[in-house]
Amino acid sequence: MKVNRTRRLLGEGKATAGSWMMLCSSTAADLMGLAGFDWLVIDMEHGTGDYQTLLGQVQAINSVGDTTPIVRVQANDPNIVKRVLEAGAEGVMVPGIRTVAEARLAVASTRYPPEGIRSVSFPRASRYGLDPDYLREANGNVALFLQFETRDAVENAGAILELPGIDVAFVGPNDLAADLGHTGRLDHPEVRAAIGRVEEAANRRGVALGSVSRHWEDAEALLARGYRAAALMSDVAFLLGSARAGAERMRAHSLFATR
Repeated sequence: MKVNRTRRLLGEGKATAGSWMMLCSSTAADLMGLAGFDWLVIDMEHGTGDYQTLLGQVQAINSVGDTTPIVRVQANDPNIVKRVLEAGAEGVMVPGIRTVAEARLAVASTRYPPEGIRSVSFPRASRYGLDPDYLREANGNVALFLQFETRDAVENAGAILELPGIDVAFVGPNDLAADLGHTGRLDHPEVRAAIGRVEEAANRRGVALGSVSRHWEDAEALLARGYRAAALMSDVAFLLGSARAGAERMRAHSLFATR
């Protein structure tokens, strides 16, 4: 089976560049796949897509290069994880982790027995059974990003990251700030201290750190702090930002009416 490039790069200690996809569009996935990111997160937690739109997005990404399609699932549910992996996702991002038991379930959901609880079938991911290596190699090929976005996750970070099979400790700063009682205040000292605790735990255990960024300066700051899975903006942000800049430039011309 195809080697998961992102998982390989992370295992080699290299930084990887990603982005977010919210548009639930195979055309947008096609374009983002051509952009040259190492990985793309298809957001099924906050996006409006379903399994059919997911399939089209994964197929589009697979068709244009070596970008890893990662799906942020709606919940830490083995049935959901199973279905996105069967559709061809090469990685899973699990939100809302709070305890070691929840993290252990997330790891197990991405792996066939005896290492996990993923049920066996012959889906698209295995080329509908035509890939003889899939069942044997899949456990070591799925990238798992666990989100640290709650007070409990921060407090349990050290124990959670002792578990084998976690590729990225992915900090969700917005939900973390909200869970700590500081919604929208990412620079609050308590939020920054909590992020620092996750960073310390991940670095101590050799787990790659990841997080989101709204622009290049944010991503650059993450990389400077040792993050190896930095997500730059999203398909929505790229489209809206470029469209607004173009519209503002057009409106600035004397031929157009001002708004």
